[in-house]
Amino acid sequence: MSRLDSAIRRLQAQRLCLNAAVAYVEELPGPFLELGLGNGRTYDHLREITPNRDIYVFERRPAAHPDCTPAVEFLIQGNFKETLEKASSRIGQPAALAHCDIGSGNLVVDKALAAQIGPAISALLAEDAIVLSDQLFNCSDWIAIQLPVGVAAGRYYMYRKSNIGKH
Repeated sequence: MSRLDSAIRRLQAQRLCLNAAVAYVEELPGPFLELGLGNGRTYDHLREITPNRDIYVFERRPAAHPDCTPAVEFLIQGNFKETLEKASSRIGQPAALAHCDIGSGNLVVDKALAAQIGPAISALLAEDAIVLSDQLFNCSDWIAIQLPVGVAAGRYYMYRKSNIGKH
């Protein structure tokens, strides 16, 4: 598969997963979290399909198109591990959705980052919140859920936060 075809499939998978996740959390209150702004495409898509939701964006060095950059009160700059651990008071309530577009292309680095930040993301989420990611996470309170039709296994990941069985 060409890199162009791979990029198209990745973007299609993102859109399908984002749309499905928004439908899952339609009745769940709380803001959305976007980890990794990149060019701002998925942030812009979330803004368009959920205009009444606050979306907090975590990004080390924002460089998105100006039309796809969040207002300063919704942009949390810095290292994910540090900013996630301090974000609860700024966000104000548990989040209904987290979209994690954090992959660097280095599997070892990406796996380590997911392991490092998973618990911090989970601490910001409401019960039944949905997590979408381009990386595999292994959080004890996240249950993998079925991907939308048209998304190949391993292309994207979807989880639902559940505290069932936790004390």
